[in-house]
Amino acid sequence: MDASRWWKLASIALAILFAPLARSAEFYTEDLRIPMAAAGARGLEAFLMRPAASGQYPLALISHGSPRNVDDRAGMTAHGYRATAFEFARRGFAALVVLRRGYGTSSGGLIDSFGSCSHPDYRHALTVSVADLEAAIAAMQKRNDVTTRGMIAIGYSAGGLATVGLTAQPPPGLVAAINFAGGRGSARAGMVCGDKTLVDLFRQLGTTSRVPMLWVYASNDGFFAPELAHRFRDAFAGSGGKVTFVDAPAFGKDGHFLFSNSSAATWTSYVDNFLRAQNLLHRIAMDPVPAPPQLGANGKDAFAQYLGHVPHKAFAVAPDGSFGWRSHMPTVEDARREALEACSRHARGCNIYAIDDALSR
Repeated sequence: MDASRWWKLASIALAILFAPLARSAEFYTEDLRIPMAAAGARGLEAFLMRPAASGQYPLALISHGSPRNVDDRAGMTAHGYRATAFEFARRGFAALVVLRRGYGTSSGGLIDSFGSCSHPDYRHALTVSVADLEAAIAAMQKRNDVTTRGMIAIGYSAGGLATVGLTAQPPPGLVAAINFAGGRGSARAGMVCGDKTLVDLFRQLGTTSRVPMLWVYASNDGFFAPELAHRFRDAFAGSGGKVTFVDAPAFGKDGHFLFSNSSAATWTSYVDNFLRAQNLLHRIAMDPVPAPPQLGANGKDAFAQYLGHVPHKAFAVAPDGSFGWRSHMPTVEDARREALEACSRHARGCNIYAIDDALSR
């Protein structure tokens, strides 16, 4: 993945367009640590979101990508996938975002490194990643509000490959999995380290994977181009893997970031079709919070980004469509004040439109 661009887009752009956390009282959220001896005393960083009503909800395990620049790993957070978790929570799952070893506050350094580009050891890297996902599943099995019966797994980029790997030695209860732009070793646009080795790994995984999978790759993916993605698919399916493959249309400047806010209406439709085919589409809860009607195209894009950021945050708008917003503030009042100040630099009559994940009252 591309260094700073990757994590900025993955934490901001993984917000879901038209799927904010409105009326958040309908959902329960929790920051937690996943116990894992290999991850040290603190374990793995994780974030859970599920419907607030009492009961047991099937697990939706969400696995992240890996930035090209290893220095960007430290800045990652499970909350970067908060809005993604919401999309699965509103479909009736207990969505768990887990940061694997060496990412965010999960210790481990470069434990999942595949080594040199000339001789990549993708099998080692995959083994490490799958072990972290298995630790997360084991932790969820001990909860009263989550069940691993009927669970699904979702992965993006390196997390997509990890998810494919999980299906090759599936834990009990895993009934479906989703791979968005999965792979490893993209050193730069058009260049993947040891692509034949990577294709062969997909072939090996297909020999034991029998969990139904959805794979989505965009036509302008700058990391795993269609020709290579098709080789992944053909190798995996040719050895027995079960794949519903989507050749998604071009998205933005780089389709690798299809799993993002401005394409949510597209990728959630793929997910819903797949889940429906597996009899796993439990519900779709809540109406979306609409963007302020006076916003122009740029303002609507900004509001979509706002929805994906974590509290405390506020969005202010003026009658002429000018706007300003702030997030990650210490308090709601700080967010309100600074959003109004930002909006007032461009227009008069600014008012707070949204606070955190709900319309302002």
